[in-house]
Amino acid sequence: MTRHEFLTEANIIPAPAGLRPGDFVEIKSPAEVLQTLDPDGALERLPFMPEMVEFCGRRFQVSKRVVKTCYYGTSSGMRTFLAEDVVLLEGLRCSGSAHDGCQKACNIFWREAWLRKVDGPQVIQSNPDPEDIRRLRGRLKTTTGSKTYFCQASEILNATRELSHWERFEKCVSDVRAGNCGAAEMAKRVAIWLFWKIRKKALGVYGRGDRTSTPVESLNLRSGEWIEIKPLTNISETLDKKAYNRGLYFTPAMGQLCGEQFRVERRPEKIIVDGTGEMRQLRNTVFLEGSFCGCACVAFGGCPRGEFAYWREIWLRRTQAASAEQKQSEVA
Repeated sequence: MTRHEFLTEANIIPAPAGLRPGDFVEIKSPAEVLQTLDPDGALERLPFMPEMVEFCGRRFQVSKRVVKTCYYGTSSGMRTFLAEDVVLLEGLRCSGSAHDGCQKACNIFWREAWLRKVDGPQVIQSNPDPEDIRRLRGRLKTTTGSKTYFCQASEILNATRELSHWERFEKCVSDVRAGNCGAAEMAKRVAIWLFWKIRKKALGVYGRGDRTSTPVESLNLRSGEWIEIKPLTNISETLDKKAYNRGLYFTPAMGQLCGEQFRVERRPEKIIVDGTGEMRQLRNTVFLEGSFCGCACVAFGGCPRGEFAYWREIWLRRTQAASAEQKQSEVA
C-alpha cells in the first residue's frame, strides 16, 4: 500500500481543532490510535511509540502547542511539523523502556488525532482492552537496523521541515496566538537571541577556551546529590575554541547558572541521537533538576521541546554537605 493510498482510505481520525495550553484531553484508546497509524506505526511520519501506550485512556493537560521545534545533531535549526497538529502534555516524557533504555527523557509529541478534548481531569481511570493493546504494540516499530532505533527523536527531521528566516518571525506570532506565551515573553526571547547573536559577532563564542583536546573529570555523581556549578573562568579552561567539551556545547544559558547549586536529576549513559537513530554513549555527564536547554539564546523565539541540559562533571563540584555525605556513605 502506498502512502497516498493509505491516507485516502479515511484511516486518519479527524483531529479536534486548536488545542491550547490548559485544555484537558483524553488519550484515545489503543484501538482508536491504531486506526490512525501507517505500517510503521506513525502518523505523518511522527511515530506513536510503545512508551506512549500506557497513557491510553488517561487524561492530561496540554502544556504547549508545538508550532516549531529545535533539533540537535551535526547542525541545528528551527523546524515545523509537516502537519501542524502537535501538542505537548504536562509532565509526559519518554521513559526509553522500549528503546534499549535510552535515557534522553524527551518530551513526547502528541498528534491531535490521538487525543480528544474533555472537560477536566478524570476521576476513574479507564482500562483499555488487553487485546487492543497487543494489536497496537504489534504495529509499533522500534528499530531500523541492528544499531539504529526508530522513535520520535530519530524521525524528527522526517516529520518536520526547516523554517525560512521569514517563517521564523511568523512562528513567533503563532506561539503567542496559540497561548504558549504572552507578547512580552516572546519579545524577551527575541531580545535574548538578538543579544547573544550580536555578542558572538563582536566578542566571539561565549565561554570559549583554547583547548585542542578537552579534559575529562569523573565525580561519579548520583541522583539526589547537591552540586555547585563552577565559575565560568574554570569552565572555560575545559573548552575548545567553539566552547565544546568532547562534543558537548557549553551554552550561554548554562553560563548564567555559574555559582548556583542544584540537585542531580540523573546520570544519563546512553541517548538516541536526533535524526539518525544512533544510540550514543555518555560518560561523566549528568542532568540537573530544573536545568533545561534554555534555547532562547540560540533558537530564535525559543523552542517548546524542553530538553535537559547536559552537564559534564568537570564543570561541577560537590557542595560541602554533599562531600561529607559521600564520605559517610563510603565509610559505611
